[in-house]
Amino acid sequence: VLLVESGGGLVQAGGSLRLSCVASARTFRMGWFRQAPGKEREFVAAVSGWNFDYSYYADSMKDRFTIARDNAKIMAYLQMNSLKPEDTAVYYCAAGLRPTSGSDNPHEYDYWGQGTQVTVSS
Repeated sequence: VLLVESGGGLVQAGGSLRLSCVASARTFRMGWFRQAPGKEREFVAAVSGWNFDYSYYADSMKDRFTIARDNAKIMAYLQMNSLKPEDTAVYYCAAGLRPTSGSDNPHEYDYWGQGTQVTVSS
């Protein structure tokens, strides 16, 4: 499964960005992770399910970010509002095939995109 992200860029603090990820095949879960310079990769949000979508968010982002997926389950979107400088990172789309729990666990994902840079200026 190939994943291609788009939508990153430079935005001022308080602004919004929408990231998109398109997969080459249907998957059980799609998620977003991010990695800032010098920091470990962290979970952002995920959506899972073959028939009904369940959404999961990192606590620090659930009030500002929204994840959605199209009905064919090959595209995922991450709407990011009220962005802060500390949101600056490379954002990675990931996809998993196994119908398991743990959508915040990077080991539950089988495929990763190349990443898209999000930079929030103060």
